Amino acid sequence: MKPAFRRGLRHLAPAQAAQLRSSLRSFVADLREIEEGRIDWFRPGLRVKKVVGASNVYEMSWAPDGRATFAWGSEQVSGKRHVVWLQVGSHDILP
Repeated sequence: MKPAFRRGLRHLAPAQAAQLRSSLRSFVADLREIEEGRIDWFRPGLRVKKVVGASNVYEMSWAPDGRATFAWGSEQVSGKRHVVWLQVGSHDILP
């Protein structure tokens, strides 16, 4: 988790933080399913997609104006993807 992500977390309202936690639970569940080969990508409701113009940066929408960006990091556990959370906040966090 990058410092910018931690800063963004501190600025979320309690209701926003709850929405983010809920979306992160879904994200982790889907990631496990992807790693086990049961699904190809995240559920549509998370709206996970590559950020245009940014190499290895993806976004997940956790609210109408709530975004979290992440990158795939170096594998830490064999066979498991490593997620590096970059930023969290409104749509303004996107490059």
